[in-house]
Amino acid sequence: MNAPSADVRLTSAHIALLMRLLGLPTVCPLESGADGRRPMLREAQIAYAEAARAIGFTVGYHASALAPDLERDDVPAAVREAVRDVPGFLDCQPSMVIRLGPVLPAVATVMFNVHLDTVAGWQVPRLAAGRVWARGAVDAKGPAVALLAGIEAAVAAEPSLGKHAGVLVQVVSGEEGGAMGAYGTRLLVERGFVGRLNVFCEPTGCRYLPRATAAMTACLRVDGEDAIDDRPQAGHNASVLLGFLAQYLARTLPGTTADSRVCVAGLHTGTLHNRVYGSGRLLLNIAYGSADSGRRLQAAAQAAVRDGLREFSACFRGHGEFARTAAEAGLVTRLEWLKRGLPALDSRDPWAEELLGSRAGLTRWPDSEPPLTCDAIWMQGVPGAATVVFGPGDLAEGNAHADGEHVDLRELEAFASGVARLLVAFARDVTAGRDDSR
Repeated sequence: MNAPSADVRLTSAHIALLMRLLGLPTVCPLESGADGRRPMLREAQIAYAEAARAIGFTVGYHASALAPDLERDDVPAAVREAVRDVPGFLDCQPSMVIRLGPVLPAVATVMFNVHLDTVAGWQVPRLAAGRVWARGAVDAKGPAVALLAGIEAAVAAEPSLGKHAGVLVQVVSGEEGGAMGAYGTRLLVERGFVGRLNVFCEPTGCRYLPRATAAMTACLRVDGEDAIDDRPQAGHNASVLLGFLAQYLARTLPGTTADSRVCVAGLHTGTLHNRVYGSGRLLLNIAYGSADSGRRLQAAAQAAVRDGLREFSACFRGHGEFARTAAEAGLVTRLEWLKRGLPALDSRDPWAEELLGSRAGLTRWPDSEPPLTCDAIWMQGVPGAATVVFGPGDLAEGNAHADGEHVDLRELEAFASGVARLLVAFARDVTAGRDDSR
């Protein structure tokens, strides 16, 4: 049997599909700053499935989550609020599964996960000098199209693909906007659309990463009384209080666990200079690498807020303009958890390491580098499943989530080549029965 081409090339049809997908607005409705245009995610998924049909894929599932699916504590508060308050929210956020070949057992299947939703912001798609510029170019419409190119090359090289070895592609909603896959990937995993090997297509520089951090979001709210600038002592100064807590938490929370990252952000009280704002909020986004770390960080954050309030009161009780704020800081401040209890992925599987590294020739993400946060967390604990994050480009270098997002065609082609190699290696494993876990 032929080996897949060492260098898979994107054809004009692949590039046309990519430009078509980039031209469809698919901003996650949870994104702050969404421009109000109707998300065309369903149309993007249908276009993707039409292109995949030429390889032999069929649609096995295409539906939206139902409200009862999201009535659980590990669903982010923003999602539950949108389901309750935003008409048609779930209807415009379906997820799709396409399948190559017949329904096969998970042990004979590779699952790929791609998301076509994007963060807010719009760039006119353009291709110049081998580089594609657009929102979603690197995260993750570009990887989604390159995935199809890689699968097509693998099918040409290995006839057992789509017959004895199956391929599933989850084309999901709800990856962006802080949804954390709660109404997309999670439901598909729970419905059994998984494989022996599961690949989440996110920008990793074409290195495979068997870990993914989860994230929790805390909101510090101050609900006090406003005051005019002539009598600032009459109210609660949320700006000074939250500014103090922001610095205190930035000093004390990072480093609580070795596998955590703390982002102190979203400080807001008001926009005027001649008013004391008595209310405001401060956000903390905390990534962690294990459920145990998540629990420790939650407790540490709650303790740090209590300690910070005590230190603020001690520091400002003698300052007349802030004396009331200092005396009542604990009464007007509360900590709310907008997102918590999510799993984190740590997938260590000798069979997968040997398949991906030795036989597919992929490079492993170093353990010394922190992992990404993505929907792969929902594969934690799934029996008999190895999971990695693997995709083209780099989130920072590709300017993901920002103006000027881009990806080079050569990066997409390198990813497509890696996909082809791993699929051929997997199909030959299925044929030879080499996976000891079976």
